[in-house]
Amino acid sequence: MQSPQSTQSNLSPLVPAYDSILELAPYQTGKPVEELTREYGISDVVKLASNENPRGCSPHVTLAVTEQLGQLSRYPDGNGYYLKQALADFNDVNADQITLGNGSDDLLDILARSFAGADDTIVYSQYAFIIYPMLAKMQGATAIEVPAHRFGHDLKAMSQAVQDSPSTKMVFIANPNNPTGTQLERKALREFVASVPSSVLVVLDEAYIEYSPESNNRALLEDFNNVVIVRTFSKAYGLAGLRVGYALSSVPVADLLNRIRQPFNVSRVALAAAAAALTDQDFIEKTRVTNDEQMRWLEKQFDALGLGFVKSHANFIMVEVKFEMEDTTAAMIHQALLEQGVIVRPLSAYGLPNWLRITVGLAEDNLRLIDTLRSILTED
Repeated sequence: MQSPQSTQSNLSPLVPAYDSILELAPYQTGKPVEELTREYGISDVVKLASNENPRGCSPHVTLAVTEQLGQLSRYPDGNGYYLKQALADFNDVNADQITLGNGSDDLLDILARSFAGADDTIVYSQYAFIIYPMLAKMQGATAIEVPAHRFGHDLKAMSQAVQDSPSTKMVFIANPNNPTGTQLERKALREFVASVPSSVLVVLDEAYIEYSPESNNRALLEDFNNVVIVRTFSKAYGLAGLRVGYALSSVPVADLLNRIRQPFNVSRVALAAAAAALTDQDFIEKTRVTNDEQMRWLEKQFDALGLGFVKSHANFIMVEVKFEMEDTTAAMIHQALLEQGVIVRPLSAYGLPNWLRITVGLAEDNLRLIDTLRSILTED
């Protein structure tokens, strides 16, 4: 691996706008099924690494996608009119409060590019989504990581960090949080937003809101103009492969975001699929019920195996794989699972080397996981 200095010399005289860009490591995605098949020749793979919906997507989506196949030579509606109208009705907001994105990551990037520069500060929590510090580095901004409290956001400490840093322009909060699954109470979040200056943008990342409806903080938009709520169709709606998300904000903020975003950042297939997915809330309810049932089952199995975990309000669970034997590590367990066709997510990049993040799958997926994990842990 090249050091930042050698990378810069190779680029010379072309250098990045900010030195912090050289500190970035490429984002590590969950290992694709195809890659595992290539590496180990395993055809029967269970992927529990990327928090995808194991139920797939609504049949409404399949029909909507099929209807678009004859229009692939045409550009999409750059304004996403019909999807925005559907989202406005669903969230009880005006259409001009909505910004569409190529997944929620695209929107987080647009927000950072719109509001943070080299002289500014971005505040986020320890153990929160790894994209947040990456966005700060991309903008050359100062990043302040506030120590977590019981693996979740310490809102009082984050409020103090904002007060202590007059250059703060943005705060990122994931609720429920990825990768820990922790949840914040509405009252606590409202108090936090009220405690920070109105010039500080508070970004609530609600990628897993469908699994935790009580985490819906859309009401904050009525009282605070400095709040943006970012959501995605990649998780519960099962559209990870199409990449579509949306942001809810005040009209002035949405106007700025729509000036920055690419004109066709959401494909016509994704627009149609998302609009169709939104109409099938019965699918979302069944997804939530299945997830809750399987989450409880997994918790019991982890207890039986003597493995610690953090109570989760999303569609994944963070499990501690720590042993008295120094020669056994979470990385080794992760590798052993891979070799038997089970993909989970190691969390060393988050500073959690003894933990794995495991997506809640269907009953047969979870049984495969537990049987494989048990066999690994009980090997002589």
